[in-house]
Formats: sequence, structure tokens, C-alpha cells
Amino acid sequence: MLAIDEASYREFVTVRRRALLRTAYLLTGDWHAAEDVVQETLAKLYVSWRRVRRREEAIGYARRTLLTTYIDSTRRPWRREHTVDALPDLVGAGDPADLGAPDTRHRLMAALARVPARQRAVVVLRFWEDLSVEQVAELLSCSSGNVKSQTARGLERLRELLGADDLMALRDAV
Repeated sequence: MLAIDEASYREFVTVRRRALLRTAYLLTGDWHAAEDVVQETLAKLYVSWRRVRRREEAIGYARRTLLTTYIDSTRRPWRREHTVDALPDLVGAGDPADLGAPDTRHRLMAALARVPARQRAVVVLRFWEDLSVEQVAELLSCSSGNVKSQTARGLERLRELLGADDLMALRDAV
């Protein structure tokens, strides 16, 4: 890689890594898994950095790579999620993304962990990353209608797990 490409890649990672990590955490529900997904994403991005024509397209490319990496990781048997009886105490763990009060974070993450991977990806991108239906459809290589239906199913699952009133309260708290 040329020195100018190396410098622009380093700058991109410095500026965008935290946001990618936050998104990966919301998708995986685990900081270690999120780190793995982001690390794999950044490695893939490094290899293809010269092909990213315009630097303003880099974040979209990185998000798409992150989503693909995350979805692929859920398909690997040794990486599948396992349910637990109690959530670990994350308070004071140096979370890169502050999601508000610890009890709010625990409840939301526990509920998100029980939403299927693709629905979780759509919900996180739509409501955390604040992307449009069209942007999410492009990132996931699917139709806008698919994004809408996955969003509706994901939100319905969250309502089942949290209750409609609690979901609204969590939304306002986060």
C-alpha cells in the first residue's frame, strides 16, 4: 500500500472505529465478539482500501463489510450465541458506547440478543445508525420491502420481549 493510502486508511480507522465497534456491539451483544467483527472488517477494508475510489464511500463500504462479517459469524457453529440465565455486569467495563443506565442497557441488550440476526441488523441500522430504508437495503443487498418487513418483525419481537410500554420507555432512555 502506498504511504498516502496508508495514511488515509489510518485516519479512517481513527475516526470511524468507535462507531463501527458500537454498531458491532449492538449486533452481537458481546464486546469480545464485536471486537472480532470489527477487526475482521478492518482487515478486509485494509486489503481493499485502494479500490475504495472516493473516501466518502468508505464508511458505506465499511458498514456493508461489517454486516456481512457479522452475518457470516452467526452462521459458523462455533460462534453461535448461547443463552445464559444472567447477564454479566458490564458496569465499569469501559464500554466504548455508553448506552445510558446499566439496567436499561442490560434489558435492551438481553432483548436484542433474542431477536434473529438479520432482524437485529435491520433494527440497529435503522434506529441506532439512523439509516434510511434504502440505505439499509443497499447495505444488506435486499429490497426496501424486505427491510420494512424485517424491521416490523424485529420491532414486534422486541415488543413481545419487553412489552410495548417498556420498549417506548427504553427508546426514550437510550
